[in-house]
Amino acid sequence: MANASIAGGTNVTGTNLHYADIIVIVLYFVIVLAIGIWSSCRNRGSVGGYFLAGRSMHWIPVGASLFASNIGSGHFIGLAGSGAASGIGIAVFELNAIFVLMILGWVFVPVYVAAGVYTMPEYLRKRFGGQRIRVYLAVLALLLYIFTKISADLYAGAVFIEQSLKWNLYASVLLLLGIAALFTITGGLTAVIWTDFIQTIIMVIGAFVLMILSFTKVGGYQAVKDGYFEAIPETTLYSNATCGIPASYSYNLMRGMETDLPWTGAIFGLMVSAIWYWCSDQVIVQRALAAKDLSHAKGGTILAGYLKILPLWLLVFPGMIARILFPDEVGCADPAICKALCGKERGCTDIAYPKLVLNLMPDGARGLMLAVMMAALMSSLTSIFNSGSTIFTMDIWRRIRKHASDMELMIVGRVFVLVLAGIGIAWIPIVQSGAELFHYIQAVTSYLSPPVCAVYVLAIFWKRTNEQGAFWGLMVGLVTGLIRFGWEYAYPPYPCGQEYLDTKPSIISSVHYLHFGCILFVISLITTIVISLFTKPIDDKYLIRLTYWSRYDKGERVDIDEEEKEGAKVAAMELEGRDNEGMSKSSSAEAVVDQPGDSVVNSQAQLAGEGEPDKSKCRKAGEWICGIENLKEEEISPEDLKILTDKAMSIDEKPKWRRLCNINAVILMCLAIFVWAFFA
Repeated sequence: MANASIAGGTNVTGTNLHYADIIVIVLYFVIVLAIGIWSSCRNRGSVGGYFLAGRSMHWIPVGASLFASNIGSGHFIGLAGSGAASGIGIAVFELNAIFVLMILGWVFVPVYVAAGVYTMPEYLRKRFGGQRIRVYLAVLALLLYIFTKISADLYAGAVFIEQSLKWNLYASVLLLLGIAALFTITGGLTAVIWTDFIQTIIMVIGAFVLMILSFTKVGGYQAVKDGYFEAIPETTLYSNATCGIPASYSYNLMRGMETDLPWTGAIFGLMVSAIWYWCSDQVIVQRALAAKDLSHAKGGTILAGYLKILPLWLLVFPGMIARILFPDEVGCADPAICKALCGKERGCTDIAYPKLVLNLMPDGARGLMLAVMMAALMSSLTSIFNSGSTIFTMDIWRRIRKHASDMELMIVGRVFVLVLAGIGIAWIPIVQSGAELFHYIQAVTSYLSPPVCAVYVLAIFWKRTNEQGAFWGLMVGLVTGLIRFGWEYAYPPYPCGQEYLDTKPSIISSVHYLHFGCILFVISLITTIVISLFTKPIDDKYLIRLTYWSRYDKGERVDIDEEEKEGAKVAAMELEGRDNEGMSKSSSAEAVVDQPGDSVVNSQAQLAGEGEPDKSKCRKAGEWICGIENLKEEEISPEDLKILTDKAMSIDEKPKWRRLCNINAVILMCLAIFVWAFFA
């Protein structure tokens, strides 16, 4: 009955939006574009300013950007859909992230800052030497960005657009991709972080309003708890099928071993994937590295941790309420009916959040929620575009063009954003047809991330880990994960009620993907340790400020690759009979180029100066868009360079702020434990 009365209220058909909705959407774009243009004028003219926002960000925008970069349109569709399908269990992903964010701020960020790195593959290059691990991880990250993160956001955005506004899918996605790419190309990480900050406010306010309306409509928290178990579709009531009936454990976070989220996987397996995502993924770590100092980085992770408590209330519970209000549609279980309703035989829970927006939000507020979804999609895309261009430029392009100038690096970074956007557009048809795309992305994470997590943990905490051990640990883990992935998806998924047709072997059907993540982590860990022990260790002089235990070491670190290059040059020049003085000058000049922070404080390209001919207006406009109009050769003494570099790599904290961060971290983790225990 509720379904009919609600649907008759404020439902939207076609693109017939109220003028108030259109005004809100236009205002949203105007405000966010203005902020993007304003912020793009700051921290311009340097690689550090473009890729790391000049390492000058306050803890508030850092924390908001960490949250916004994680919470995309996929969360609005996916978390609400999972809430509608199986209750609050999916919230363990959000609560677990709180603890891992503290690990990021207190363990990983200090090492990354002390090491003076831009990207995560760059850290492993400094830690182990060589290029094969860095290039492997860079390529792997780009593939994950393109075929999972971008795809997930486009899929979720497509579901919302198709269900709510009936707009042309390609035109809508092209517009969003274009605006997201424009932000990233013109402003770099500064524009991305500030627009993330504004979009986080919009997302939280809009979702909070819808949450209040949802709880009010259904009659309060207790009514949700009682009504969810009675939200059974008519097609189940009048048939012999058991599909569509909410599970008895729907209100439990800690679930049995045979459920969709077993408690062992939710604690241990999820921790492995979470450490990979929050502590070694470029999109996330890049925001923490943009903080002005370590205390602000910790403060940002604390703020993001507090915000991660919200999705349980803002997304999961509204998804459950959507099932109560629209049981026949959101709770659909009959494959034929589901196919007619939403185009998928395996259920229509993905439409839970759009149904609430369309049927509960008043005029104007509905436009706000549309802006929220656009904000979520754009926030994730801008983050992916910026981080993807950073990885490609710093880890791949610089291997192809070893002496590329800052101007070239910044132009290449912007052009690659267009490449990412183009591939994302090309994947729209696949996104549309991917009924199991969200589950597919979770599986890919569990099959590919554990080896990377193992290598990073060992690199940070065990100095005996070497390049051979890390590389073969990654390779063995990759092969093992791909075997499991290919084996599992060789069998087609079946709709509810047809599970008897499933012929998967027990090693696949009985081992949850989170459990497999634990197994894969242990396999990679053991492989890395064993091979490291049987091969030559790395000398301590190469590990200064590259492990957790040496992060405060003030000694001069020797770069493994640079020493190897020098040795090769010495041998070559001895063979050619060259004198050592010329060799010394050449190698020392090249070493200066690769010093940490060089590209931040000293441009290598002479782009403007006396005697330079007048530039055309087109060239000036192009250089402004690329942020290179002010790049100049700056004379800086070695002493000043060392001071600036040491400041950028400092992890010293004022005692007052260190204590404040520690106290807040303890309070936050206690709060997370209380919530977890309350719903356990």
